[in-house]
Amino acid sequence: MRTIFSVIFVLFLVSFPFTAIASEGPMELPAGSNPSADMHNKAGIKHWGMGHADEALKHFKEAGAEDSTIAEIHFNEAVALDKLGDHGAATKHFGAAKKLAKGNKKILESPILNGHLGH
Repeated sequence: MRTIFSVIFVLFLVSFPFTAIASEGPMELPAGSNPSADMHNKAGIKHWGMGHADEALKHFKEAGAEDSTIAEIHFNEAVALDKLGDHGAATKHFGAAKKLAKGNKKILESPILNGHLGH
């Protein structure tokens, strides 16, 4: 019986891409980004790593107030909003992230982003 469950579990894991299993988290900003936005973004990532999605969101919003043209900031806000259960606002920010992505495949091919946007 134990062997059957082990085989089923392994088959389950193999049937999904690893990116779908791994929880997506916030991204670093591109080199040369607004220094103040980068500082707030780094603080948000630090809080995210400690499991404080609400505090991370505050910092990502501050980063966005400094520069709202950076796709990664919108993505980070969206991931935090999703974690906090605000899926409507998360979808809005995922849409902005996609629009501003400039070919960034980590954003454009993100399972969580595409799940929210229905792609």
